[in-house]
Amino acid sequence: MANFSQYLKDFPILSRSVRGANRLIYLDSGATSQKPNQVIDAESNFYRTVNSAVHRGAHLLAEESSLAYESARENVANFINSQTNEVIFTKSATESLNALAYSFGNSEKGSLFYLQPGDEILVSEMEHHANLIPWQQLAKRTGATLRWIEVDGDGRLDLTSINKLITAKTKIVALTHQSNVLGTINPIKDLAKLSKNVGAIFVLDACQSVPHFQIDVKELGIDFLAFSGHKMLGPTGVGVLWGRGELLKQMPPFLFGGSMIDSVTMTEATWADIPRKFEAGVPNMAQAVGLSAAIDYLNQIGMEQIHEHEIGLTKRLLDGLLHIQGVKIIGPTDLSDRGGVVSFTVDGVHPHDVGQVLDQYGIAVRTGHHCAWPLMRKLNVVGTTRASFHLYNTDADVDKLLDSIIEVQRYFKVNK
Repeated sequence: MANFSQYLKDFPILSRSVRGANRLIYLDSGATSQKPNQVIDAESNFYRTVNSAVHRGAHLLAEESSLAYESARENVANFINSQTNEVIFTKSATESLNALAYSFGNSEKGSLFYLQPGDEILVSEMEHHANLIPWQQLAKRTGATLRWIEVDGDGRLDLTSINKLITAKTKIVALTHQSNVLGTINPIKDLAKLSKNVGAIFVLDACQSVPHFQIDVKELGIDFLAFSGHKMLGPTGVGVLWGRGELLKQMPPFLFGGSMIDSVTMTEATWADIPRKFEAGVPNMAQAVGLSAAIDYLNQIGMEQIHEHEIGLTKRLLDGLLHIQGVKIIGPTDLSDRGGVVSFTVDGVHPHDVGQVLDQYGIAVRTGHHCAWPLMRKLNVVGTTRASFHLYNTDADVDKLLDSIIEVQRYFKVNK
């Protein structure tokens, strides 16, 4: 296995000392990842050398910036095994998912995307708000019914009644690939096949999967996919919406303005071909270039190797937590279909207090409801403390976290 500690030097922020002389231990990559110099330099160099509005000029800078932007699109397409014109740049995965719901809601009667009373949208109890609220609101606007797959006691989808949930009434299935709270990796390929059998559109929230293991949209059999750049070592302010080309061609645009038109009169307009049909205005050019650099960095290491490394860290943390009395793991305690996200609670200590004490030791974790209130209610917890890994984490990080959790218990005098 590769020595992942060699990559730490590429991440300048990880050389910081925090809260005194503590080494920064960053365990919050599920919220946002840190950025290597290669990404920082790529974005900076775009501004330094070729900055110009893409697709809007005949001069050299316009040509160079357009080439850089479209090369980034091609790199993203190769990364997920799609056609280049199926990749749409947005500002975030949240925007991508909202854009789909908005476009579907504006579809005309008779369209594949048209919804009406009697139709159903299926989500799950483990969804991030970004993949729940857009569909919740779409159901309210159209009269469709929102249904959901429940989460079982092990933190996995309860699929015992899935054939009663995915029916001829189902028009949209929108699920997360990996839970941002539980770490559970869902059986997307099987669920997409069931959806296809009834003619439903399958939307995948891949924010927690694309940055950590190899994704092939063709193999998964899905229709749409959303993910964000900032969780995969890339810049903030850039997301991706992928859709099957034949579906994107049928979808109405969700933004209007420059660059997305074919022709315009004072009373009518026609749209450009995909993907430009969905990219109104001057896009996030430098961020797309930075995202492309992040993909190059990930590819150089290898997504399979990254996943194996993170699973090793997850096993180390799960094993350690199981040996600390008074700590409860929220989610699967085994490694089957599981990613590098571990949520837990400490008896007698609020998650926010756990996070604050860990911070005094230089450990950055996420605390609270993780933008998943319905799941928290189902689990009957006010929140959790969450550690989430990326390639720059080490065994030493896990060991320091485990030792510091014991210090949390001592500080609040809840030792057993």
